Amino acid sequence: MSDEEQERPLETEAPRKVVVWLDEAVLIVMLLLSVGGAVITDFSPQDAYLYWLTMIPLFGLAAIVAGWAQARVKGEVHGYPIGALLKIQALHWGGALCTVIGVFVLHFARVLNEEAAALVMLLILGLATFLDGIRIGWRFSLTGVFLGVSAMLIALVEPFLPLVVGLAVLFIIYTIVRGRREACRLSEHA
Repeated sequence: MSDEEQERPLETEAPRKVVVWLDEAVLIVMLLLSVGGAVITDFSPQDAYLYWLTMIPLFGLAAIVAGWAQARVKGEVHGYPIGALLKIQALHWGGALCTVIGVFVLHFARVLNEEAAALVMLLILGLATFLDGIRIGWRFSLTGVFLGVSAMLIALVEPFLPLVVGLAVLFIIYTIVRGRREACRLSEHA
């Protein structure tokens, strides 16, 4: 298959409604993984920084898959053809991973304790997710906001877990309602 064939939109093979539901499913999984990370942070700060370190490549992969699916349906995402989008996302998430590795080095050098390292990694993950959301869709930006707010709640509020879980539930309800509206709007225009 040539590059030209790969970058052509596939309206019939992957309808836009499927992409809406895929984005929604990815958001929900990312929020649940984030709540899981908050639980780990609450009960085992020494394990939390390893958890957030692993979330960078997972969230990056989720963003790349979502961006690729959108680009395959539309031919591009916010002006980026598939190839350019994948390259930009790989650089974006690679940079985030390098930054998190830098935090790991600071932790190893005993500049940051486990809890501080975990919170800094969580903020980096939130920022990377939010910024990639500007490129590929509001759901990722929403997840980035959730991660940033969660980091602040973890640092400032005791007990923070009920607030983080409540916020996640609100965000999931919001994305389901908005996703259904998008799917209905797409059905009406079809």
